[in-house]
Amino acid sequence: MADKDLIGITSDLVFQLINTGLVFILLRKLLFKPVLGIIEAREKDIQDNLAKGELAKNQGIALKTEYEEKVSRAKDEGQEIIRQATLRAEQKSTEIIYEAKSEATSIKEKATKDIEQERQKVMNEIKDDISNIALLAASKVIEKDIDKNKHEELINDFIKEVGESK
Repeated sequence: MADKDLIGITSDLVFQLINTGLVFILLRKLLFKPVLGIIEAREKDIQDNLAKGELAKNQGIALKTEYEEKVSRAKDEGQEIIRQATLRAEQKSTEIIYEAKSEATSIKEKATKDIEQERQKVMNEIKDDISNIALLAASKVIEKDIDKNKHEELINDFIKEVGESK
């Protein structure tokens, strides 16, 4: 009997199988299909979000690359501007130094010329003063008026001799 109860089909077993089948069909209609629909919608939403994320990532990488290129170009342009400014500054410095040297040379030459002119002027004044003094002295010594042109000629000769001896 114990073997019969374990293996036999009873009305309870049939009722249990029918109930389980009905519950399965009912759950499949009411629960599994909507849950599977929700899961599929969620899965589609996740796939869409992943695709959008991948697209955003690719755009971000492209923007980053573009930004890095722009930064690199800006650095290169900045270095070129600095190089050109340095070159212009060096050229301007060289030009200013050249102009300063030219001006200094010009001033020195003018000063030398002015000194020479002043020296010549002073020498002429000294000659005239010596000539006048010698003429006055000779007049006093001789007590008569000597021809002024003859006297100046004698004085100039004297000054030349004195100048050559120096």
